[in-house]
Amino acid sequence: MREEAEGQRGKNLYNNSPLLPCSPAPLLPCSPAQAQALSIGEKSGLNQQQLLDGFNEFINSPSVKAQVEQISQTARRQNLDLESLNQIRDNLTQLPQKSALLYPLILKDSLELVLVTPESPPIHHTVSVKREDLYQTIGIFRQALINPSRNIKAPARQLYDWLIKPIEKDLELSGTQTLIYAPDDQLRYIPLTALYDGKQWHDGKQWLVQRLAVNHITSASLTNLNTPQQSTLRVLAGAFTKGNYQIKVGNRQIAFAGLPFATREVESLAAMVPETTKLLDDAFSPKATVPQMDDYTIIVHLATHAAFVVGKPEDSFILFGNGDRINFRNVATWSLPHVDLVVLSACETGLGGKLGNGEEILGFGYQMQKTGARAAIASLWSVDDGGTQALMSAFYNILSTNKLIKTEALRQAQVSLINGGWKARGHNLPVAAVSDFSHPYYWGSFILIGNGL
Repeated sequence: MREEAEGQRGKNLYNNSPLLPCSPAPLLPCSPAQAQALSIGEKSGLNQQQLLDGFNEFINSPSVKAQVEQISQTARRQNLDLESLNQIRDNLTQLPQKSALLYPLILKDSLELVLVTPESPPIHHTVSVKREDLYQTIGIFRQALINPSRNIKAPARQLYDWLIKPIEKDLELSGTQTLIYAPDDQLRYIPLTALYDGKQWHDGKQWLVQRLAVNHITSASLTNLNTPQQSTLRVLAGAFTKGNYQIKVGNRQIAFAGLPFATREVESLAAMVPETTKLLDDAFSPKATVPQMDDYTIIVHLATHAAFVVGKPEDSFILFGNGDRINFRNVATWSLPHVDLVVLSACETGLGGKLGNGEEILGFGYQMQKTGARAAIASLWSVDDGGTQALMSAFYNILSTNKLIKTEALRQAQVSLINGGWKARGHNLPVAAVSDFSHPYYWGSFILIGNGL
């Protein structure tokens, strides 16, 4: 009955919300499309400085300043600074794929969508939705994400209407292929890639990942957002495949068992990337693993449990194959300047169903980049039934053979689980009870944080 009641409350939210005016300045265009159309014909007196002045007026409004101050306190300066967004335009120009930055800001009575493209100063759209309604929809969406038997399309479409639909024309005008994404608050618990537009496209593209790649960033991402990856792939792969360890998480004891598909995951990786060093179970200990990470490795792949602890991000941890764990505050002492990518393929967050403000996820990405590693891939929930192995097999196959950037390789791997193409790409394919991985439960969990090249 509780589920039915929650579902009914959720249904009341699934209507298109009206958009309020984009800016308090009455003469300010609401989008780059409008700004460019007017400026080309010199039909308005607005120039880029006036657009920037309008954005500065927005970020100095009392409600926005209060929210930004709260973010600064909870996120420990790890999130982007609104005042520096105009400087990111040069970074966007240098990226190989046409990119735009999206920074959604959750206020009490509205959702502010801040968008930066290479062609225009930051602009914003105001979406009329109360914070509690947004939280409720995020909760319903996340529950549908972690349970593949549930209908996910209603909350996925509502979130699309709030987060993407207001900026669709701006993205089309700028030719955006990749969204650089800096989510706020509980939006950090859900993948943007799994939003659903509900349209009947001629090529069947309806999940956002089928049209756009998504690259999460923190404040630490800005120093090396444009650094290209090294050409030769070398991997250090660790896996926790057997055993059972009781770990105290907050006030609870949680059992973490070996991952049955982790061996196949690592073997599949080694088949595609010959220069792979494998460490399994007891050999996969912090003492043996950490010193090797930066010796010669481009990618560190950890097929093991990691937990993002709500409310205590410093207590979040990575579990090694011998039962030792390293808290994220200790991860900050690692030195990984030669590492291009750290992959944690079995992360969990919101253990016990509780969601916070997502600072533990933001903190993970920030800490990994402060070690010198250029990017990290993590999962927002742990995926069973061989889905992780299928996705990781497709990801490394694409990365090693197509020479694509990491963000696009991850996007194509996720799409291959939607359309079944992973079967043609896989090595040492999973023998699983499930062979249809099209539900976002299987592919939506994985996010890339940092340098997506």
